[in-house]
Formats: sequence, structure tokens, C-alpha cells
Amino acid sequence: MIQIPLFLSQDYPCSYLENQQSRSAFVHPSYQMTSEIYAQLMSQGFRRSGDEVYKPHCQTCSACIPVRVPVAHFTPNRSQKRCINKNINTQAKIKPALFEQAHYDMYIRYQKSRHLDGSMANTSPEDYLSFLSSTWSDTVFIEFSINNELASIAVVDQFDDSCSAVYTFFDPKFSDYSPGVFAVLWQIKHCLQANKEFLYLGLWIETCKKMTYKTNYQPLEYLIDHEWQTMNH
Repeated sequence: MIQIPLFLSQDYPCSYLENQQSRSAFVHPSYQMTSEIYAQLMSQGFRRSGDEVYKPHCQTCSACIPVRVPVAHFTPNRSQKRCINKNINTQAKIKPALFEQAHYDMYIRYQKSRHLDGSMANTSPEDYLSFLSSTWSDTVFIEFSINNELASIAVVDQFDDSCSAVYTFFDPKFSDYSPGVFAVLWQIKHCLQANKEFLYLGLWIETCKKMTYKTNYQPLEYLIDHEWQTMNH
């Protein structure tokens, strides 16, 4: 048993639910985080953004639920099978989490296409890399190419018994290939091939449309009352 110092943020407007205030518990930045310790924290509902490790700790809301896929039991549905067939010629390459201009340019195009009113559309190269990678995690960029052209990037943290889907972005012109869906399906298959047990998909909120896609990956486990349990959807 180890003790990890936490601090609570101030309340701030929730990014997912209107008229809600959020608050997070952060691991204190002075703590020497490692990938092994973060794996334990992730199994307790923590996530990372860059080097920051946090967990929702709202005073009046418990809508954020961590979810993960037990990959050995996953079965693709008809829509996901169509996505796999559509991407039959999509090439994947595992690369280190380092800055590449082509990746960054696509990230900006993605943000301007999807989140034009957000600050991320003006992200600097330094902020882009510090948001997606970290100084202590085993992070890789999965580079997907279609017809020899860069189509999408999946940012993945790797652990002994699991992987964590950190973020996916893609060139809008390849949206018909459902690159976000294919990235998750690829990660599930990668976990299976590497004898890993789980793919962590982050937080899920039942009433948030941005997050409903996560329930498409069945069976899905939810961290409720400090226990991982399966629910049917």
C-alpha cells in the first residue's frame, strides 16, 4: 500500500453536461509518477492529460463512470464488422510519441473541423505534444494510412496487462472510413495479440452524446462503487 498525495481543484464549468460544475482530484505534481503506479490508479478510475493524473470528484454529480473492454470477450457488431471491411486496406504503424509535423498539421485540421469554437484549434506544437504524451508513460502513436496517405492517429498508453485509449484524431476527408471506430477496434485486436486483458476507454456519461459510442463495444465494464461490473445496453 502506498500513499499518493492528492489535491482538489476549484469548481469549473463541466465540459460534458450543461449547467453543471465539475471538480477533479489531481495527483500532486511533486509526486514521482510512473507507468506502473498509473496503471494501478487507472484501475481505480484515474485518467491522465499530459503528465497530470486526475479523477472526477464533483460535489453534486457522479455521472462520470470509467469504462473498459475485456478484450477476450469482445465481439464486433454488424456496424463494426462493416467498418473493419471498409478498412481492409488501412495500414497501421506503431510509432514513438514524438512530434511530427504531418501529425500536428492533421491534428489542427481535425480540431478546426470538429471543435472550431474551442481553444484546441489554436494549440501550439508544444502544447499538442504535452497534452497527448507524458514524460513517464509508455505512450505510442498508432499511425493509420489509407492509400499511402496519413489518415488518423490513435494515441495509446501501454501497460503490462492493458492499454488505454488516450485520444484519436483524423483527417476529416477520411471520415467516411469511421477512423475513430476503427482505431478502437484495432486497439482491441492489438491487446488480444499482446495478451493484454483490458482496453480502457476513459470516462462514460450516459446522457452525453459525445460518449454514447463507448457502449457499442460489448461487453463493457463500468467502475461503480469501486467495483468493475458489466451492464447490458
